[in-house]
Amino acid sequence: MKEGITELLKEIVKLGASDLHLISGAPPKVRIAGELKDLNDYPVLTSKDTQQLCYSIMTEKQRKRFEENLAVDFSFGIKGISRFRANVYIQRSSVAGAFRAIPFEIPSFEELGIPRVVQDFTNLSQGFVLITGPTGAGKSTTLATLINKINKEKNCHIITIEDPIEFLFRHEKALISQREIGSDTKSFASALKHVLRQDPDVILIGEMRDLETIRAALTAAETGHLVFATLHTNSASETITRIVDVFPAEQQDQIRTQLSSVLQGVVSQKLLKRKDGKGLVLAMEIMIPNDAIRNLIRENKIPQIYSSMQTGQEKTKMKTLNQSLAELYKKGFITYNQAMDASLKKEELKTLLERV
Repeated sequence: MKEGITELLKEIVKLGASDLHLISGAPPKVRIAGELKDLNDYPVLTSKDTQQLCYSIMTEKQRKRFEENLAVDFSFGIKGISRFRANVYIQRSSVAGAFRAIPFEIPSFEELGIPRVVQDFTNLSQGFVLITGPTGAGKSTTLATLINKINKEKNCHIITIEDPIEFLFRHEKALISQREIGSDTKSFASALKHVLRQDPDVILIGEMRDLETIRAALTAAETGHLVFATLHTNSASETITRIVDVFPAEQQDQIRTQLSSVLQGVVSQKLLKRKDGKGLVLAMEIMIPNDAIRNLIRENKIPQIYSSMQTGQEKTKMKTLNQSLAELYKKGFITYNQAMDASLKKEELKTLLERV
């Protein structure tokens, strides 16, 4: 294939696509507004093509990690174009790659449609804030926007632990240390083992994958730090359950108590294709723990959190996913079928949509 990886990546930025996929036996494909499409006028890729394209953007160290583990995550920038997050992997014994565009400039809250109550997490001095959702829901972008606001407004030390580093931050009012798994530290758990000795005020954990990472995050929040982290969960109550269930049964009561005292918010988000076809729109479930919710967490009455969120909407600006979907439908951003497809509680949403 004559075109190099740089030309392909330039093309996806030009098209406003979010992702590029390189897999042998198919032409390069791009994801635009959530849908995969062939990249026009490009031939079907061979195994040799995909290997050459993917290897051309990798360092020697990254190639070595890939050949040892058969998959590797990394990020890189192309001057004047964009930054990209990459995952190179093996499928049917050939090299394949998925590349996601990351803008150099961090989007504003207004561009993303992030409500004021979520923006206000940046005013906290300590505690635990979780941004959750499926892969591709924009969690990293939401976190970057929150961190960027703190960076502009507070004299503090922010430490991020990411796999890989996506958005690059410039030191503004804050001092920012960005650490990448594989390059700057061996693992999330390893980085968090020493993080409190690095004098942080704010800690961002790119993903909580294991017990050691979650335990360290809770300890950091409990000792007066503001901790942001992500999880691949679909709702606030599922997030609480996932965190607690990671621990052995004999430790779960203690973890529930610890979590109930440090948790400051859970945001579960989804990206939906706009009805007018002009990009994506953000749906957000927002849980702000009040006394009732903290008590439900301590007493292991997690299923009751949902009804507390419904009744606590006016006072604390909490919002269920269904309420968010109903708002987007009312504003004409999404269709009825899109709202129903995205809902986890379809009968309740059906009732809400009938009132619109």
